[in-house]
Amino acid sequence: MSERNLVLLGPPGAGKGTQADRLRRDFELPYYATGNILREAVEQGTGLGKQAKEYMDAGELVPDDLISDVIAERLDSGEADDGFLLDGFPRTIAQAEMLEQALQKRGRRLTAALLIDAPDEEVVRRLSGRRTCAKNGHVYHVEFDPPKNEGACDQDGSRLVQRDDDKPETVQKRLEVYHEQTEPLIQWYEQRGLLRRFDGGRTPEEVNSHIRATLATLALEDEI
Repeated sequence: MSERNLVLLGPPGAGKGTQADRLRRDFELPYYATGNILREAVEQGTGLGKQAKEYMDAGELVPDDLISDVIAERLDSGEADDGFLLDGFPRTIAQAEMLEQALQKRGRRLTAALLIDAPDEEVVRRLSGRRTCAKNGHVYHVEFDPPKNEGACDQDGSRLVQRDDDKPETVQKRLEVYHEQTEPLIQWYEQRGLLRRFDGGRTPEEVNSHIRATLATLALEDEI
């Protein structure tokens, strides 16, 4: 079977997390979300983890080359031999070039950059409507998945709150950062023929079917 080396792109709230879960199950791919693998490296006390911890403890961003090295560590671990799913890295062209170089050194290449897109107004609608239960973190949506009793969790009765990062003004700022940092990356992958676009406004099932069909086509092309 050909490798499936995939990068997930898209604005916050477009449905990347939902699709990542499905792709992990569909293809048994290891899923590397940048924040998670940095925390795991720190917890495991690896050399790179110790370096990352110094930056994190100081409240500073972990440098690109260090994040790239942590990901390269995973590529060499054996668990990603049949492919991987990356989310949150690369975020910039500089990071994409680092990933490209890391793969080339190992005689590998990216299969595709999967862009799950959604317009800004849809992202704001989705994220600003989320409510989280104060006690156990159960998530609802005022429009798509409301609780039976307004403001109260169905499961434990605790108060539902809007997280700070789901407030409309915060979502707008997150979108500004996304447009500034990631849109050039979308063009970069498009120029290399690696970008595949998916409509995040469709149902999760429809998006998943489209992604699976796209990956099947790419696998067939590899065999020709």
